[in-house]
Amino acid sequence: MESKRAHKVIISGGGTGGHIFPALSIAQALKKIEPDIDILFVGAEGKMEMEKVPAAGFPIIGLPVAGLRRSLSADNLSLPFKVFKSIRKARRIIRDFRPDVVVGVGGYASAPMLWTASHRGIPTLVQEQNSYAGLTNKIVGERARRICVAYEGMEKFFPADRILFTGNPIREDIRPATEALRAEAMEYFRLDPSKRTALIIGGSGGCGTLNSVLKEICAFTHCNTPYQIIWQNGKAYSDPTKDFLKRMPDYRQEGELRICREVRNCDFISRMDLAFAAADIVVTRAGAGTISELCAIGKASIFVPSPNVAEDHQTHNAMAIVAKDAAIMVRDDEASGKLPNAMHELIADKERILRFEQNILRLAKPDASRVIAEEVLKLIK
Repeated sequence: MESKRAHKVIISGGGTGGHIFPALSIAQALKKIEPDIDILFVGAEGKMEMEKVPAAGFPIIGLPVAGLRRSLSADNLSLPFKVFKSIRKARRIIRDFRPDVVVGVGGYASAPMLWTASHRGIPTLVQEQNSYAGLTNKIVGERARRICVAYEGMEKFFPADRILFTGNPIREDIRPATEALRAEAMEYFRLDPSKRTALIIGGSGGCGTLNSVLKEICAFTHCNTPYQIIWQNGKAYSDPTKDFLKRMPDYRQEGELRICREVRNCDFISRMDLAFAAADIVVTRAGAGTISELCAIGKASIFVPSPNVAEDHQTHNAMAIVAKDAAIMVRDDEASGKLPNAMHELIADKERILRFEQNILRLAKPDASRVIAEEVLKLIK
């Protein structure tokens, strides 16, 4: 008797952690439901998914596709040729892999795969992380069987009858901290449990605006701030940040941490679960994945949306949370003047912190990965 063929799924997209980590969460949820399911990732050549996805145990194929540069650039002249080559390669991938369904998580790498799959009658599912849909997802969403979203009001971008409000997939270890985890976090970051703590994260690549503000705070206070600071500066800013902190009083380095009085700094925080557990407030950009994690752990936050993203979608993301009285937003071009005071006032206001924590927790969708995985399997069946 012939054995039943394992279901096959292609997950396409990437370019940033905000696309890659939700995609991996969906893949892992699919594996939990159907351990034998065959999953292939398709990303963009040279982008971070080509490293992160294999490290998580999944195969990936890269397409030569690239994004349209917003400034005048000679690279835009080659874009049509890259798109044509990517569509041709997408056809070969579909012919060889024979997927039952194709999932798009956003980013320009998903466009050739979903466009090709939908025109060949293969069901597609789009996962839109942001409150303002990206151009790629708006295009491929027209033919998608299902669009999974994380914000209300997305019918202005997609057909209402195909939208499912699922929330964004997040890592399994992102949950409200226990007392034991907080105690571990205090020891890990060499912090005083009796003092308040602010966590500043600008993403793995770093954020120039947040780094500049933190340098201003450190220079003004000589790192003797009225509250403790955990500061991830990003690998791109490693050398200038280290050189700056070396000029501060009582500087020392312990493992990945650079320590100056009340400041704990590093290029990249490997234990983000502990950083969240230690923090009373979080200061960060407003990427959809970051916001979904903050909802799941219930943290009072200050968002400084990046102005360098398509359709200014981070501002839309932040405002959706601010509208629920669950966070504060400071514009990027006003951060130098307003962010230090905003941090100081919020971390001292225990009642406001508690209100923000309660309100943002109500927005959490911790089972998003499983719900989306179930929708993927429904499309197959």
